[in-house]
Amino acid sequence: MLELILAPLAVGLIIVAMNAYFGLHIIRRGVIFVDLAFAQIAALGSTVGLLLGAHVGSPASWGLTFGFTVLGAAIFSLTRMEDSIVPQEAIIGIAYVVASALVILLTSFTAEGAEHVKETLTGSLIWTTWPTVGIVAIAYLVIGAFHFLTRDRMRRITFYPERADRLRLWDFIFYLTFGVAITFSVTLAGVLLIFSTLVIPATIAFLFTARFNRALVIAWLSGAVALVAGLWGSVVWDVTTGPLLVVAFGVALIVAFMIRPLLGERASLRDAVGREPGPVVHPKP
Repeated sequence: MLELILAPLAVGLIIVAMNAYFGLHIIRRGVIFVDLAFAQIAALGSTVGLLLGAHVGSPASWGLTFGFTVLGAAIFSLTRMEDSIVPQEAIIGIAYVVASALVILLTSFTAEGAEHVKETLTGSLIWTTWPTVGIVAIAYLVIGAFHFLTRDRMRRITFYPERADRLRLWDFIFYLTFGVAITFSVTLAGVLLIFSTLVIPATIAFLFTARFNRALVIAWLSGAVALVAGLWGSVVWDVTTGPLLVVAFGVALIVAFMIRPLLGERASLRDAVGREPGPVVHPKP
């Protein structure tokens, strides 16, 4: 059993590590469903590739998925308007719905359409191979290194956008790197698990602390526990991996809500007022 889940576990931990970080930014920005929209846009790219004869996971499919991701990054960076009467979440929701509809429409022209739609939602994590783990690890290492080197600027555009210079440019860079990360993981994990790894560990973290670095550690740990439990359960009970992993992340959130009062810790966002970007998450006015 251990040999069966080692590669899926390795790539899952890599995905959780990166998505937990992005999730903290996404929750603070208040664009909770941008990950769903990005994942669906990436899935649309692979669907177009499938329609053109490019197998999922092939270089041509990766290229189309990346191209659609760049388009999504441009849309979401240009539609960020703090004082607009139309919230950005509305644009994100529209992008998700249209991308989903296009995936369903385009797959109706292929023989394996229904199976492809299912795979875009649930992924195929359990069938991950070690070469794929290596590719994802290298890509995420590059993205992670870039965000580490630009961490102050990235946190500023998320937590203090009014203080950021060249906001739209760096917003585009943020969404572009986020989209690239989604590109490398959506075909493996599926849209539902991508959403879960982005939002649930970050939500758990912010239940207990408002400090960014501490929240990141909690998100990593909670995500890793949920991933291991879900993978183990899928092998032992012989059930579909993707949906069970999503349920495992949901259970982790419920457990976090239950133990939070016992620990007596709460994230106090008031501590963040007047601080510089980085160590503490600070509330929107």
